[in-house]
Amino acid sequence: MTRAPSDDSYEEIIIAGFGGQGILLAGRLLAQTAMKRGLEVTYMPSYGAEVRGGTANCMVIIADEPIASPVVDRPDSLIVMNKASLNKFASRLKAGGLLVMNSSLIDIEPQLDNTIEIIAVPADKIAVELGNQKAANMVALGAYLQKRGILSPDAAVACLAETIAKRYHKTLPVNTEALHRGAEFAKDSG
Repeated sequence: MTRAPSDDSYEEIIIAGFGGQGILLAGRLLAQTAMKRGLEVTYMPSYGAEVRGGTANCMVIIADEPIASPVVDRPDSLIVMNKASLNKFASRLKAGGLLVMNSSLIDIEPQLDNTIEIIAVPADKIAVELGNQKAANMVALGAYLQKRGILSPDAAVACLAETIAKRYHKTLPVNTEALHRGAEFAKDSG
């Protein structure tokens, strides 16, 4: 039996975008961070056959008790990195939920329940300022972590090295900075 979604210790998240945006990495980092904090976690990736350029999404559930199913139908939080993902998943977001959207690639105002908090973070723009557009996923994740407060951006930073393949460890500094910049953006946006 799963916990009531309104309970603070139970959070269902969908992260979505197109292949190559680091969607699955962001989900793995979120799951790894929660696991390191002693929480129960499920992580379920999904991507189209094309992979790079195709659709990619993952479902993450974080709870303080065992989780019955890894499937997320109506997420508490949604992180979307492109317009197609917003169109596909926004209507599934629960009332009172959180939408973190990449305003660098999403130029529309989503028509959602007025209880949903929307953070339009220019993730690609911030990542480019940091010198690596591929860090946009970390900017968006940092904004989510700051706004939700279940896990801290610093806890995610501490899990980066074990989540990112060793051949990409040269990107640890930019990913660290991207998580912090996303968190700062969310803090400043109210």
